[in-house]
Amino acid sequence: MYQRVPTAVTTRGGSPTANGDSVVTLDQVPRWSDAESRSSFSYDNEDHSFTNSYFPDPLTTHPEGESSSYGMLSRFPVDHETNSKIYLWRGHPWNLEVDAVVNSTNENMDEAHSSPGLHAAAGPGLAEECMTLGGCRTGMAKVTNGYDLPARVIHTVGPKYAVKYHTAAENALSHCYRSCLELLIENGLQSIAMGCIYTESKNYPREPAAHVAIRTVRRFLEKQKDNIAAVVFCTTTSTDTEIYKRLLPLYFPRDKHEEEVAISKLPADVGDENGETIIDERKIRIKPLPKKYIPRPPQPPADLPVSDVGLVRRNSSHLDSYLDPAFMSLIKDPDQRRKEQWEKSAQAQSGWNCAKMLGFGDLGGPPLSAAEEYSLHSRYLAKANSLNLSEIAEMKIVYRGGVDSEGRPVMVVVGAHFLLRCLDLERFVLHVVKEFEPLIQKPYTIVYFHSAASLQFQPDMGWMRRLQQILSRKHQRNLHAIYVLHPNFHLKTTIFTLQVFVDNVTWKKVVYVDRLLQLFRYVPREQLTIPDFVFQHDLEVNGGKGLIVDPRTKYVYHRP
Repeated sequence: MYQRVPTAVTTRGGSPTANGDSVVTLDQVPRWSDAESRSSFSYDNEDHSFTNSYFPDPLTTHPEGESSSYGMLSRFPVDHETNSKIYLWRGHPWNLEVDAVVNSTNENMDEAHSSPGLHAAAGPGLAEECMTLGGCRTGMAKVTNGYDLPARVIHTVGPKYAVKYHTAAENALSHCYRSCLELLIENGLQSIAMGCIYTESKNYPREPAAHVAIRTVRRFLEKQKDNIAAVVFCTTTSTDTEIYKRLLPLYFPRDKHEEEVAISKLPADVGDENGETIIDERKIRIKPLPKKYIPRPPQPPADLPVSDVGLVRRNSSHLDSYLDPAFMSLIKDPDQRRKEQWEKSAQAQSGWNCAKMLGFGDLGGPPLSAAEEYSLHSRYLAKANSLNLSEIAEMKIVYRGGVDSEGRPVMVVVGAHFLLRCLDLERFVLHVVKEFEPLIQKPYTIVYFHSAASLQFQPDMGWMRRLQQILSRKHQRNLHAIYVLHPNFHLKTTIFTLQVFVDNVTWKKVVYVDRLLQLFRYVPREQLTIPDFVFQHDLEVNGGKGLIVDPRTKYVYHRP
């Protein structure tokens, strides 16, 4: 069924061959440490106008000239031997000539919920053997023969994802990868091809799951590198491929420069020695018994009656040496620490707040760290992908446009459609996160129609600050400009306040546009879907001098 593929038919970078039934050897897939694979990740030729070219920043970006990694030790130092065992392949794992391939399945291990195409490639024998195994628990793995495949199959069950059980899902996913690698060694195998164990049906966000997968493999190889020859990360979509290309340098840096950059890019929590998430509240915090000199108890006088000997022993204080304060003291209780943080936050909010006094909303509270923003964004994105938000989309408050004059994608916001009294703000935030996610990975532009809108029915700036935190720093860094059409004095005052109290970087990118024709210099007319009332408002505000609006096409022309 399978044939050996000549090297000539396989392209560099691990692209699958035209023949889906062909076996690709590892010699035809470049190692992660291969120098040729670095061409697409070059630092020297990086376009500084687009900082997303190599590290689209899973977490944060530091200002120019500011080195956050100074004096910090890397948690994942350069290890050339480990890097030589890592491969990245675009294609199905079972098309590779390895010792084992990973199948992401459910607890019943049935064919319908397995990796698409695996059972068809392996033949009916695989399903028959799976039926005899009695299923598989979440986070665990079981191994079977490969039948028509060139490798054995390791089956594992990934977790379902829910925001409130984020840590449990993360650790279960980490255990999936570790169980597969442990089974590989137990069965005397040395090379493995692993697809993305998380699935869309289980709502696990792709990028956080990739972090778990890569760091778990890294930690396992640090302990078992002598027993494993190759680990191939297999992706079947361009989205997953790009995510792995961005995250692999964080955990498998190939030189000192990548190692230094990774220090500032890695999440705050990269797990323990196995890659599992660490939770301080669940740690057992007991200090060792202090070593102190223990004096011998005094001997009773020889003439003391036998009945009084017990009194001497009971009154003895020789056990007091064990009751050392250092032994009895614990790290401050996590609940108590959290309560103190809440009290401090409440005191800050109840104190003097200039923005709140001016009627702009509550802008108090400490700023979120990069890792906290990333985690917050991931949770909102996962929840947004799991909900039907069609009623919000039908309101046409936020929707995709075309591209601006320089080819950047455009997001359109219509202020007049934002009816605060008719809108569930929480569901609207989820819709915004879902709509913006494809755009904020690269430079993009926002067009805001303030035509006929009223700021009296808009949310306060405390809500705007929270929305920016949810969109994370990728939104701030990749935003090129916000073109505001038909601004009034009240809106300009509000934006100035946003610059002062919320975010000086993002709101400095606002460009005020008084006429539609002026807007079309930045974004071509054919790239925008513009509501009819915007054209009408433009004529009313600008008096229609020198302009003609085609009633059929809604194009605006200069009067001849």
